[in-house]
Amino acid sequence: MNHLLKLGDLSEKEILSILNLADQLKYEKKHNIEHHYLKGKTLGMIFAKSSTRTRVSFEVGMYDLGGSALFLSNANTQLGRGEPVEDTARVLSRYLDGIMIRTFDQSEVETFAKYGSIPIINGLTDYAHPCQVLADLMTIREIKNTFKGMKMTFIGDGNNMANSLIVGGLKVGMEVAVACPKDYKPDSDILKWAETTGKFTLTEDIYEAAENADVLYTDVWASMGEESEAEVRKKVFKGYQINSDLMKAAKPDAIVLHCLPAHRGEEITADVFEAHADEIFEEAENRLHAQKAVMVKLMRDYA
Repeated sequence: MNHLLKLGDLSEKEILSILNLADQLKYEKKHNIEHHYLKGKTLGMIFAKSSTRTRVSFEVGMYDLGGSALFLSNANTQLGRGEPVEDTARVLSRYLDGIMIRTFDQSEVETFAKYGSIPIINGLTDYAHPCQVLADLMTIREIKNTFKGMKMTFIGDGNNMANSLIVGGLKVGMEVAVACPKDYKPDSDILKWAETTGKFTLTEDIYEAAENADVLYTDVWASMGEESEAEVRKKVFKGYQINSDLMKAAKPDAIVLHCLPAHRGEEITADVFEAHADEIFEEAENRLHAQKAVMVKLMRDYA
Protein backbone atom coordinates (compact mmCIF):
# COMPACT_ATOMS: atom_id res chain seq x y z
CA MET A 1 0.00 0.00 0.00
CA ASN A 2 1.87 3.06 -1.31
CA HIS A 3 -1.15 5.33 -1.94
CA LEU A 4 -4.87 5.59 -1.20
CA LEU A 5 -6.43 6.45 -4.56
CA LYS A 6 -9.58 4.29 -4.38
CA LEU A 7 -10.82 1.42 -2.24
CA GLY A 8 -10.67 -0.92 -5.21
CA ASP A 9 -6.88 -0.87 -4.86
CA LEU A 10 -7.02 -2.31 -1.33
CA SER A 11 -7.56 -5.87 -0.16
CA GLU A 12 -9.98 -6.76 2.63
CA LYS A 13 -6.95 -7.37 4.85
CA GLU A 14 -5.58 -3.89 4.14
CA ILE A 15 -8.95 -2.23 4.84
CA LEU A 16 -9.32 -4.09 8.15
CA SER A 17 -5.75 -3.21 9.11
CA ILE A 18 -6.54 0.50 8.59
CA LEU A 19 -9.75 0.18 10.65
CA ASN A 20 -7.94 -1.62 13.46
CA LEU A 21 -5.31 1.11 13.63
CA ALA A 22 -8.04 3.77 13.50
CA ASP A 23 -9.69 2.15 16.52
CA GLN A 24 -6.37 2.22 18.37
CA LEU A 25 -5.71 5.86 17.49
CA LYS A 26 -9.23 6.85 18.56
CA TYR A 27 -8.71 5.12 21.91
CA GLU A 28 -5.36 6.84 22.40
CA LYS A 29 -6.79 10.27 21.58
CA LYS A 30 -9.74 9.77 23.93
CA HIS A 31 -7.33 8.84 26.73
CA ASN A 32 -4.79 11.60 25.95
CA ILE A 33 -2.13 9.10 24.96
CA GLU A 34 0.43 10.86 22.77
CA HIS A 35 1.00 9.18 19.41
CA HIS A 36 3.53 11.23 17.45
CA TYR A 37 4.06 8.58 14.80
CA LEU A 38 4.67 11.21 12.09
CA LYS A 39 6.91 13.59 14.02
CA GLY A 40 8.71 15.89 11.62
CA LYS A 41 6.55 14.87 8.65
CA THR A 42 4.61 17.35 6.49
CA LEU A 43 1.42 16.70 4.55
CA GLY A 44 0.51 18.94 1.63
CA MET A 45 -3.26 19.37 1.22
CA ILE A 46 -4.40 20.40 -2.27
CA PHE A 47 -7.98 21.65 -2.56
CA ALA A 48 -9.77 22.25 -5.84
CA LYS A 49 -13.08 21.74 -3.98
CA SER A 50 -14.18 23.49 -0.81
CA SER A 51 -14.20 21.50 2.40
CA THR A 52 -15.07 21.45 6.09
CA ARG A 53 -14.51 17.92 7.39
CA THR A 54 -11.68 16.97 5.03
CA ARG A 55 -9.52 19.99 5.73
CA VAL A 56 -10.06 20.12 9.48
CA SER A 57 -9.70 16.37 10.03
CA PHE A 58 -6.48 16.07 8.01
CA GLU A 59 -4.97 19.18 9.57
CA VAL A 60 -5.85 18.17 13.13
CA GLY A 61 -4.82 14.62 12.36
CA MET A 62 -1.32 15.62 11.32
CA TYR A 63 -1.01 17.77 14.47
CA ASP A 64 -2.10 14.82 16.62
CA LEU A 65 0.50 12.64 14.91
CA GLY A 66 3.29 15.14 15.60
CA GLY A 67 3.55 16.45 12.06
CA SER A 68 2.28 19.49 10.20
CA ALA A 69 -0.15 20.15 7.35
CA LEU A 70 0.12 22.73 4.60
CA PHE A 71 -3.04 24.05 2.90
CA LEU A 72 -2.75 24.57 -0.85
CA SER A 73 -5.47 25.58 -3.29
CA ASN A 74 -5.59 25.99 -7.05
CA ALA A 75 -6.12 29.69 -6.46
CA ASN A 76 -2.76 30.15 -4.72
CA THR A 77 -0.55 27.63 -6.51
CA GLN A 78 0.74 27.32 -10.05
CA LEU A 79 -1.78 24.51 -10.66
CA GLY A 80 -4.36 27.26 -11.01
CA ARG A 81 -2.23 28.93 -13.68
CA GLY A 82 -1.79 25.86 -15.83
CA GLU A 83 1.31 24.13 -14.48
CA PRO A 84 1.01 20.44 -15.41
CA VAL A 85 0.06 18.05 -12.63
CA GLU A 86 3.10 15.96 -13.56
CA ASP A 87 5.47 18.83 -12.78
CA THR A 88 3.67 19.86 -9.60
CA ALA A 89 3.81 16.26 -8.34
CA ARG A 90 7.56 16.03 -8.91
CA VAL A 91 8.28 19.38 -7.28
CA LEU A 92 6.09 18.82 -4.21
CA SER A 93 7.56 15.35 -3.73
CA ARG A 94 10.88 17.05 -2.98
CA TYR A 95 9.36 19.19 -0.22
CA LEU A 96 6.66 17.06 1.39
CA ASP A 97 6.20 13.60 2.91
CA GLY A 98 2.68 13.06 1.59
CA ILE A 99 -0.06 14.77 -0.42
CA MET A 100 -3.82 14.73 0.08
CA ILE A 101 -5.85 15.92 -2.91
CA ARG A 102 -9.52 16.93 -2.99
CA THR A 103 -10.45 17.58 -6.60
CA PHE A 104 -12.83 16.76 -9.44
CA ASP A 105 -11.14 14.32 -11.81
CA GLN A 106 -9.89 10.94 -10.57
CA SER A 107 -7.16 11.09 -13.22
CA GLU A 108 -5.56 13.98 -11.33
CA VAL A 109 -4.86 11.91 -8.22
CA GLU A 110 -3.73 9.00 -10.40
CA THR A 111 -1.30 11.32 -12.21
CA PHE A 112 0.05 12.64 -8.92
CA ALA A 113 0.72 9.05 -7.84
CA LYS A 114 2.39 8.19 -11.15
CA TYR A 115 4.78 11.15 -11.27
CA GLY A 116 5.27 11.86 -7.57
CA SER A 117 7.57 9.91 -5.29
CA ILE A 118 5.59 10.23 -2.03
CA PRO A 119 2.23 8.80 -0.83
CA ILE A 120 -0.88 10.30 -2.41
CA ILE A 121 -4.25 10.26 -0.61
CA ASN A 122 -7.54 10.82 -2.41
CA GLY A 123 -9.48 13.25 -0.22
CA LEU A 124 -12.38 13.15 -2.71
CA THR A 125 -12.91 13.05 -6.45
CA ASP A 126 -16.05 12.81 -8.54
CA TYR A 127 -15.32 9.08 -8.84
CA ALA A 128 -14.40 8.04 -5.32
CA HIS A 129 -14.36 9.08 -1.67
CA PRO A 130 -12.27 6.36 0.03
CA CYS A 131 -11.50 8.29 3.23
CA GLN A 132 -15.19 8.84 3.94
CA VAL A 133 -16.05 5.19 3.42
CA LEU A 134 -13.23 4.05 5.72
CA ALA A 135 -14.82 6.26 8.39
CA ASP A 136 -18.24 4.80 7.52
CA LEU A 137 -17.00 1.23 7.89
CA MET A 138 -15.30 2.16 11.15
CA THR A 139 -18.61 3.52 12.46
CA ILE A 140 -20.64 0.50 11.34
CA ARG A 141 -18.25 -1.88 13.08
CA GLU A 142 -18.26 0.25 16.24
CA ILE A 143 -22.03 0.13 16.48
CA LYS A 144 -22.78 -3.30 15.03
CA ASN A 145 -19.55 -5.01 16.20
CA THR A 146 -19.24 -6.92 12.93
CA PHE A 147 -19.64 -6.75 9.16
CA LYS A 148 -20.75 -10.36 8.88
CA GLY A 149 -24.44 -10.66 8.04
CA MET A 150 -24.87 -6.88 7.76
CA LYS A 151 -26.80 -5.24 4.92
CA MET A 152 -25.96 -1.68 3.89
CA THR A 153 -28.36 0.26 1.67
CA PHE A 154 -27.54 3.47 -0.17
CA ILE A 155 -30.41 5.69 -1.36
CA GLY A 156 -29.83 8.47 -3.91
CA ASP A 157 -27.37 9.52 -6.58
CA GLY A 158 -24.98 6.88 -7.93
CA ASN A 159 -22.07 9.22 -7.25
CA ASN A 160 -18.62 8.94 -5.70
CA MET A 161 -20.16 7.90 -2.39
CA ALA A 162 -22.20 5.11 -3.98
CA ASN A 163 -19.13 3.92 -5.91
CA SER A 164 -16.94 3.73 -2.81
CA LEU A 165 -19.63 2.31 -0.51
CA ILE A 166 -20.27 -0.54 -2.96
CA VAL A 167 -16.58 -1.41 -3.09
CA GLY A 168 -15.90 -0.96 0.62
CA GLY A 169 -19.02 -2.77 1.77
CA LEU A 170 -18.53 -5.79 -0.48
CA LYS A 171 -14.82 -6.06 0.29
CA VAL A 172 -15.47 -6.43 4.03
CA GLY A 173 -18.24 -8.97 3.43
CA MET A 174 -21.40 -6.92 3.77
CA GLU A 175 -24.47 -7.20 1.56
CA VAL A 176 -24.90 -3.96 -0.38
CA ALA A 177 -28.04 -2.55 -2.02
CA VAL A 178 -28.30 0.69 -4.00
CA ALA A 179 -31.48 2.49 -5.04
CA CYS A 180 -31.14 5.28 -7.59
CA PRO A 181 -32.93 6.67 -10.66
CA LYS A 182 -32.12 4.80 -13.88
CA ASP A 183 -30.07 7.65 -15.37
CA TYR A 184 -28.04 8.20 -12.20
CA LYS A 185 -26.44 4.80 -11.65
CA PRO A 186 -23.00 4.20 -10.13
CA ASP A 187 -19.94 3.69 -12.33
CA SER A 188 -20.51 0.89 -14.85
CA ASP A 189 -17.20 -0.87 -14.14
CA ILE A 190 -17.94 -0.90 -10.42
CA LEU A 191 -21.38 -2.35 -11.11
CA LYS A 192 -19.88 -5.13 -13.23
CA TRP A 193 -17.38 -5.88 -10.47
CA ALA A 194 -20.10 -5.84 -7.78
CA GLU A 195 -22.37 -8.25 -9.65
CA THR A 196 -19.65 -10.92 -9.64
CA THR A 197 -18.10 -10.18 -6.24
CA GLY A 198 -20.70 -10.36 -3.49
CA LYS A 199 -24.36 -10.04 -2.60
CA PHE A 200 -25.36 -6.87 -4.43
CA THR A 201 -28.64 -5.31 -5.54
CA LEU A 202 -29.23 -2.33 -7.84
CA THR A 203 -32.82 -1.11 -8.08
CA GLU A 204 -34.95 1.97 -8.62
CA ASP A 205 -37.22 0.92 -5.74
CA ILE A 206 -36.08 2.38 -2.41
CA TYR A 207 -38.27 0.00 -0.40
CA GLU A 208 -36.80 -3.05 -2.11
CA ALA A 209 -33.29 -1.77 -1.38
CA ALA A 210 -34.08 -0.91 2.25
CA GLU A 211 -35.76 -4.21 3.13
CA ASN A 212 -34.10 -5.70 6.23
CA ALA A 213 -31.22 -3.22 6.03
CA ASP A 214 -28.93 -2.80 9.02
CA VAL A 215 -27.51 0.46 7.66
CA LEU A 216 -29.30 3.13 5.62
CA TYR A 217 -27.07 5.69 3.93
CA THR A 218 -27.74 8.75 1.82
CA ASP A 219 -26.02 11.80 0.34
CA VAL A 220 -27.11 15.11 -1.18
CA TRP A 221 -28.90 14.98 -4.51
CA ALA A 222 -26.56 17.53 -6.13
CA SER A 223 -22.88 17.35 -5.23
CA MET A 224 -20.23 20.04 -5.67
CA GLY A 225 -19.93 20.95 -9.33
CA GLU A 226 -23.56 19.97 -9.99
CA GLU A 227 -25.19 23.10 -8.56
CA SER A 228 -26.59 24.06 -11.99
CA GLU A 229 -28.50 20.75 -12.02
CA ALA A 230 -30.00 21.24 -8.56
CA GLU A 231 -33.56 22.04 -9.64
CA VAL A 232 -33.67 19.23 -12.20
CA ARG A 233 -32.27 16.80 -9.66
CA LYS A 234 -34.89 17.77 -7.08
CA LYS A 235 -37.54 16.54 -9.51
CA VAL A 236 -35.66 13.40 -10.53
CA PHE A 237 -34.79 12.39 -6.96
CA LYS A 238 -38.14 13.22 -5.41
CA GLY A 239 -39.01 10.11 -3.44
CA TYR A 240 -35.38 9.02 -2.99
CA GLN A 241 -35.47 10.04 0.62
CA ILE A 242 -34.78 8.39 3.95
CA ASN A 243 -37.90 9.07 6.01
CA SER A 244 -39.93 7.39 8.73
CA ASP A 245 -41.85 5.25 6.21
CA LEU A 246 -38.63 3.92 4.67
CA MET A 247 -37.21 3.21 8.12
CA LYS A 248 -40.06 0.71 8.63
CA ALA A 249 -38.67 -1.38 5.76
CA ALA A 250 -35.27 -1.65 7.46
CA LYS A 251 -34.52 -3.63 10.61
CA PRO A 252 -35.83 -2.08 13.85
CA ASP A 253 -32.28 -1.37 15.05
CA ALA A 254 -31.04 -0.01 11.72
CA ILE A 255 -28.62 2.90 11.85
CA VAL A 256 -28.59 5.89 9.51
CA LEU A 257 -25.43 7.42 8.11
CA HIS A 258 -24.82 10.56 6.02
CA CYS A 259 -21.47 11.86 4.76
CA LEU A 260 -22.63 15.49 5.26
CA PRO A 261 -23.47 18.25 4.61
CA ALA A 262 -27.13 17.23 4.79
CA HIS A 263 -30.10 18.93 3.16
CA ARG A 264 -32.92 18.17 5.56
CA GLY A 265 -36.20 17.77 3.74
CA GLU A 266 -34.52 16.53 0.57
CA GLU A 267 -32.48 13.31 0.82
CA ILE A 268 -33.37 12.86 4.49
CA THR A 269 -36.14 14.20 6.71
CA ALA A 270 -35.28 16.32 9.73
CA ASP A 271 -36.90 13.89 12.16
CA VAL A 272 -34.92 10.88 10.93
CA PHE A 273 -31.70 12.90 10.83
CA GLU A 274 -32.12 14.06 14.43
CA ALA A 275 -33.15 10.61 15.63
CA HIS A 276 -29.86 9.27 14.25
CA ALA A 277 -27.69 12.33 14.85
CA ASP A 278 -25.43 10.52 17.33
CA GLU A 279 -24.54 7.95 14.67
CA ILE A 280 -24.07 10.56 11.95
CA PHE A 281 -21.76 12.77 14.01
CA GLU A 282 -19.80 9.80 15.33
CA GLU A 283 -19.30 8.96 11.66
CA ALA A 284 -18.09 12.51 11.02
CA GLU A 285 -15.66 12.29 13.94
CA ASN A 286 -14.33 9.01 12.62
CA ARG A 287 -13.04 10.80 9.53
CA LEU A 288 -10.27 12.07 11.83
CA HIS A 289 -9.32 8.67 13.20
CA ALA A 290 -9.58 6.75 9.91
CA GLN A 291 -7.51 9.32 8.05
CA LYS A 292 -4.87 9.33 10.77
CA ALA A 293 -4.61 5.58 10.32
CA VAL A 294 -4.18 6.02 6.57
CA MET A 295 -1.46 8.64 7.05
CA VAL A 296 0.41 6.47 9.56
CA LYS A 297 0.19 3.45 7.25
CA LEU A 298 1.45 5.43 4.27
CA MET A 299 3.79 8.07 5.62
CA ARG A 300 5.51 6.11 8.36
CA ASP A 301 5.91 2.90 6.40
CA TYR A 302 6.91 4.74 3.22
CA ALA A 303 10.17 6.19 4.59
